[in-house]
Amino acid sequence: MKDLTEQILQDVITTRPQESFKGTFGKVLLVGGNHQFGGAIIMAATAAVNAGAGLVTVACDLVNRTALHARLPEAMVIDFSNQAALLEMLNGVDTIVVGPGLGEEEQSLAVLKTVFANTKPTQTVVIDGSAITLMATHQLAAPAGHLVFTPHQMEWQRLSGIPIKDQAEALNQAAQEKLGGTVVLKRHHTEIYTANGTFRLPIGSAAQAVGGMGDTLAGMVGGFCAQFKEAGNQAVLAAVYAHSAIADQIAKDQYIVLPTQIATALPSFMKKVEQGPATHHIGFLGGELRC
Repeated sequence: MKDLTEQILQDVITTRPQESFKGTFGKVLLVGGNHQFGGAIIMAATAAVNAGAGLVTVACDLVNRTALHARLPEAMVIDFSNQAALLEMLNGVDTIVVGPGLGEEEQSLAVLKTVFANTKPTQTVVIDGSAITLMATHQLAAPAGHLVFTPHQMEWQRLSGIPIKDQAEALNQAAQEKLGGTVVLKRHHTEIYTANGTFRLPIGSAAQAVGGMGDTLAGMVGGFCAQFKEAGNQAVLAAVYAHSAIADQIAKDQYIVLPTQIATALPSFMKKVEQGPATHHIGFLGGELRC
């Protein structure tokens, strides 16, 4: 298993072409946020927008619409129970992130089945949180697309059948191959299992043990995959590394790191990466990203 280094950031986060428009940087649909867990989809959508996705739409329970627009006016909103609207959006995006705050109710399952039945092989589909649990509980077949699963260890146990105590590299890799998608196994020193090898994240800390951290990561993965399409799985690796790299800098001055702080810092962090090889210290000073 290889350790990821900050070189992955340089490999993926490149200068935007001047001849471009919103569509150049991908269209993302995030599906989740039931009546109870609206904060999760708001955090995921904020991360996707701040990661640089060109157009971001949220399909959620409309009870969350006002809160979402108040926090993130850059995102569009549709009702996830409106099947016609959901199908139209599914057909028109590059990347789908499903699961943050989706819940495990009958409506949640119905929404997930609609998503899974209508993805295309050319799309990237990030499957997170409740969607992983529902997939495992109801034995749903994986959807079409370039799949990225982002489970924590208990969700991975449900999906793979591997008890947490037995989640070692060989068994995890075999389960990833059976699923046919990239697996981002969130743990202390997150592990990423791909068709081209396995990777370990050597950074990150207990300061990230805060609700919503995984939702933010799922949104970042979606945003990176949409924007850096040509990078393939490298975009996933870069999102995972950036997530913890930003958190580690914030944790130098704080006991815990809020997921929303990571999303807020993301554009400045990416700009520093774009400016050249990270041969200088990137840190935070006065709440802003500074060199």
